[in-house]
Amino acid sequence: MVKQTAGRDQLGDFAPKFAQLNDDVLFGEVWNREEKLSLRDRSLVTVVSLMAQGLVDSSFQYHGVSI
Repeated sequence: MVKQTAGRDQLGDFAPKFAQLNDDVLFGEVWNREEKLSLRDRSLVTVVSLMAQGLVDSSFQYHGVSI
């Protein structure tokens, strides 16, 4: 498993606890539960959910999507 550091890299100085929760809990524990849903399927659900909300920004690059 790859250790996620995007939260700490981007927000560590401004909001250290949020950055830690983002990296360790959301992307560490929750995102990597492949026994519940594969990473591919999890990304598909995330991208479709974001698009349904009308969001089409650079955040999609983290899911392997170019818009």
